[in-house]
Amino acid sequence: PQFVSYVVEENGFTLAGFSLIFTLGTFVSAIASPFIGTMFKKVNTKVIYLLGCLLSGGGFLAFSMCNQLWQFYLVAAVVQVGTAAISSIGVPLLINSWFDEVSKGKAMGLAFAGSGLGNIFLQQLVSNSLVANGASKSYMIFGALSLIVGIPVSLFMLRMPKDDSEVVRAKNAQEEKTTTTNSANSGFTFKEATKLKFFWMFGFGLFFLGMYVSALAVQYPAYLKGYVGISPKLVGTIGSTFALFSLFGNLVGGAIFDKLGTTKGLVVAFLLAAVSCLALIFAQNIHGLAILFATLKGLSVFAYMIGPSMLTGSFFGQKDFGSILGVVQIFFAVGFAAGSSVFGLLVDKLGYTFAWSTIFVFIVICYVSLIVASIGMQKLNKARNNEVAKEAC
Repeated sequence: PQFVSYVVEENGFTLAGFSLIFTLGTFVSAIASPFIGTMFKKVNTKVIYLLGCLLSGGGFLAFSMCNQLWQFYLVAAVVQVGTAAISSIGVPLLINSWFDEVSKGKAMGLAFAGSGLGNIFLQQLVSNSLVANGASKSYMIFGALSLIVGIPVSLFMLRMPKDDSEVVRAKNAQEEKTTTTNSANSGFTFKEATKLKFFWMFGFGLFFLGMYVSALAVQYPAYLKGYVGISPKLVGTIGSTFALFSLFGNLVGGAIFDKLGTTKGLVVAFLLAAVSCLALIFAQNIHGLAILFATLKGLSVFAYMIGPSMLTGSFFGQKDFGSILGVVQIFFAVGFAAGSSVFGLLVDKLGYTFAWSTIFVFIVICYVSLIVASIGMQKLNKARNNEVAKEAC
């Protein structure tokens, strides 16, 4: 996002025209994700990560040579495919393979918290580079840096566990306490999963997760500054508060899923999201509630940062994890792409209070769907595991 104003000024684009690359990237990533997930099952992990690094890093570098909108659109699509391979699909797949059910939440939380922490420093580097070098040279610098770091990591530091003996397990973890195992052959195939009503309920919940996350993430600054009347400086402080508590949210959220399980973890996420939305609505009366909104919204980020991959692994197991994750992320991506626009239409027609109230309803629909899917899949997995145990005896 920091590149937007510089690219628009250097090339004479309209803001709306250039900003379309973000929407395009979301849809391309959503379409490509199922195919990327399937490829992880058929192709060596190192190869996929290497290709992902070349596409994302090389594509970012290629931005430096673009001067027409269609060129930016095309390169953005390539970058998003590569990023999906090494990040949104690749990272959860690696963690889900290397850690057992009791510890993978904490591992995923640490991974995404580390990503967020690194992003804080990267933002400063990018900002300074844009001022000193402009957009084109900065694209070249950070694209090259991505390749220099990503290629050696992909070639020499990444692999899947050879067998179950290499899987990291929590201390004193008992197999009977988990509803799934980390065996690559455990769980549902993609075809089996799509025949389950809970799969579609899961997807339905993720769609509304994307809807409310998009609106809350994008629309709150304009609401607080233009409608509520909070100063730009305080709005910036609210944004910083959200960023800070987002780091804690990923760390704490992973531990919550590990300690409480998926269903109770979703209940906690629901309470955080619901109260944060209510705080934002009533911030027009009590400005201090805007800080509470940012705090609780930051703590709730684990629901959409690590939630989809955690829940996919817990519900459907390892057998077709990449393929299933790739498809369920489409639901979230479509919701995220639509959420902010739907909110904007509601504001234009009916005002902010009605629009935020609708987002609150989306939160309720989202978590009711996810919690019901979680309870249903836990029962189903328990019954399947009991049948397997009987057959083994």
